[in-house]
Amino acid sequence: MKEIRIHARAGQGAITTASILGFAYFLEGKFPYAFPNFGAARMGAPMNAFVRVDDKPVRLRSQIYEPDYLLISDATLLRGFNCFKGFKDNGVAIINARHDFGIPEHKSGQKIYLVAANDIAMETIGRPLGNTALLGAYVAATDEIKLDSLIQAIKHRFSGKAVEQNISATQKGYEYIKQCRLSKQSEEKCLAR
Repeated sequence: MKEIRIHARAGQGAITTASILGFAYFLEGKFPYAFPNFGAARMGAPMNAFVRVDDKPVRLRSQIYEPDYLLISDATLLRGFNCFKGFKDNGVAIINARHDFGIPEHKSGQKIYLVAANDIAMETIGRPLGNTALLGAYVAATDEIKLDSLIQAIKHRFSGKAVEQNISATQKGYEYIKQCRLSKQSEEKCLAR
């Protein structure tokens, strides 16, 4: 079983992110379970969304305490919360950030990628909602699912102009991390230290 924990603020699309990611896994024949967790239901309040995926039906319904993967939609959460709590030794994290401005200590086997997902979203969508750019980066960083499956899930979730805008954001996030992984020098720039 693989477990993904998403850290965001209410209104940043974390529930949509989990739903799209879960549906992409479903399209590949996996059994996903996506669900949110939040306290005060107000814009800007810290919240989590989770995705569990396995080759057989997922029966576990608790929060995710030891994620394989982290998606952090708002890097300011790193200042007040331990987003890396329980993060597996060989885990991969994708953080929506332009630069490393306070990534906590992490283990040498963990990979932490920085991608300016909000900048990509502003360019492609016109709003700073970087969730689909983060999902594209997730696909490139983890090789867990195919980009085509993610694009199909986006087509299922959005309609009209939003489909093409979000697909464009997804592709840009994907390409950014792919370029990072192709070149060691480029990867040094993308990985948090």
